[in-house]
Amino acid sequence: MLKTEIMKKSYIKILSSAFMIGIMASCHDLEVPVTTELTTDVFPTTTEQYISASGPAYVALRGNFGAEYFQQQSYTTDEGIMPARGGNWYDGGQNQTFHYHNWTVDNSYINGNWTWLSTIIGVSNQTISILRSKMPEGAAKQTGLSEIKMVRAFSYFMMMDNYGNVPLDTLYGDFTPRTNTPRAQVFDFIEKEIKEALPYLSDVSGVSTYGRANKWTAYALLAKMYLNAEYYTGTKRYDDCIAACDKIMSSGLYAIEPKSSYLRMFYPSNGPQMKEFIFAIPYDPAATNTFPFRSVNNRSRYDVPRSEVKKFSLPFTPAGCASTLPEFYANFNDKDDVRNGQWLTGLQYMNDGVTPVTVTTTNLGYDQFYKGDNPSGAYTYQVNLTPQITLRQDVSAFDAGNDEIAWHMGYRNIKFYPDATSMNRNQNNDIPIFRYSDILLMKAEAILRGGAATLGHTPLILVNQLRAERTSAAALSTVDLEFVYAERAREFAWEGWRRNDMIRFGKYEGKWGFKTDSDINHRIFPIPRVALQLNPSLKQNPGY
Repeated sequence: MLKTEIMKKSYIKILSSAFMIGIMASCHDLEVPVTTELTTDVFPTTTEQYISASGPAYVALRGNFGAEYFQQQSYTTDEGIMPARGGNWYDGGQNQTFHYHNWTVDNSYINGNWTWLSTIIGVSNQTISILRSKMPEGAAKQTGLSEIKMVRAFSYFMMMDNYGNVPLDTLYGDFTPRTNTPRAQVFDFIEKEIKEALPYLSDVSGVSTYGRANKWTAYALLAKMYLNAEYYTGTKRYDDCIAACDKIMSSGLYAIEPKSSYLRMFYPSNGPQMKEFIFAIPYDPAATNTFPFRSVNNRSRYDVPRSEVKKFSLPFTPAGCASTLPEFYANFNDKDDVRNGQWLTGLQYMNDGVTPVTVTTTNLGYDQFYKGDNPSGAYTYQVNLTPQITLRQDVSAFDAGNDEIAWHMGYRNIKFYPDATSMNRNQNNDIPIFRYSDILLMKAEAILRGGAATLGHTPLILVNQLRAERTSAAALSTVDLEFVYAERAREFAWEGWRRNDMIRFGKYEGKWGFKTDSDINHRIFPIPRVALQLNPSLKQNPGY
């Protein structure tokens, strides 16, 4: 095992086990009651002890991010789709409504993610309150508090991005129901929190701060907010986005991973050695979790076809229920692009590239609509993943069928490469939130949208700088916003940014797959019914 892997796992154990606080999630006030508090004999005084004290907030953050939150960002876009296959994965229609954009206040993903984000905020409020009131003053305390504020700020960013006007609550112990705060004010609050935390956050990157919010995490979150500020607040902030990107670029701490290691950034062995990772959430199948969320990265469970268990040496049979749509895959149109390697498409072979992946079934098992005279006859075929999703069994039930044809519809993304070492479907692959390549593309986009160029950078220089490490094709001679949009699809597929990008580029009301809805109200999700019942002061979002 690599030294960095050992350090990564040790860090996860520190955050998962030390100073754990049991909670009962609350959807109505963003607060959680204390059941196990820090006591005077374990009050942190050193940097290491403050890292441990921040554990509950980071463990809560790990929660839904690798599964339900990703699905909310992907399955509502052209990037991902999870149709039913013979009734499997219909799940009350939640995946169907995500695709059609006709979700309701009872969608379990929408409900679960609201509860998850509320829990992170409540745990952060609790930890901040305890440390602020009980701990002696000092640099370690200031850094520890600032890190937790960053976790809370990022959680509020996700709430603001997904639910629009959300209640602001930062005072632990005050259970007064709060109404929605206008989105622009939530934006201002997050910006203020980040700026106040910045002077005290560590400016170190690498092993010692991996998985924790450092100064460069703060600038990356600011850049993301400023790039979307016109949508969130009505005010353009492109120059501010560029300034935040420049802070990270001028630090000299990060770099684009070369072609040879782009795909390895997402392998089970990834970690602090990845030069692009500004902030990532570590995952470890052995890590325990005290929160009511799965806290897993089980992408291979959803993305790997059932027929390819042996190819990836998996100790479990994956569901193979999720895929992409042809509209999204069309962005991968450069045969020399290393990013093509994240996809499973067409005829499938074992990892030697020669031996076909085959399945033996019956004629009826291969095609449930078989009309021949030998339905139980043996049929062996080479697995062939086809691009189109067809609802052959039941359009109203979003059902492609329960045969081999249906189970191999749709190209599959294996960017987060299947982890053959995990026995419980949870993978070791850490999930990056902010990468250096995003900083380059955000800056290029901000300039194209009217921001002033700095440091001698033009959008063309920045995009070519990235593409030089992604494809052997000739450098571009010109670049525009549409190309940046497509480049973001290629670079950040399956990383949870597609919905955010589509809204900013005005694409979210478009048509893809079976979806035709164009209601702009669906750019944000409804406040869940359970939240409204618990807190009558909340107001439902427009259109719901």
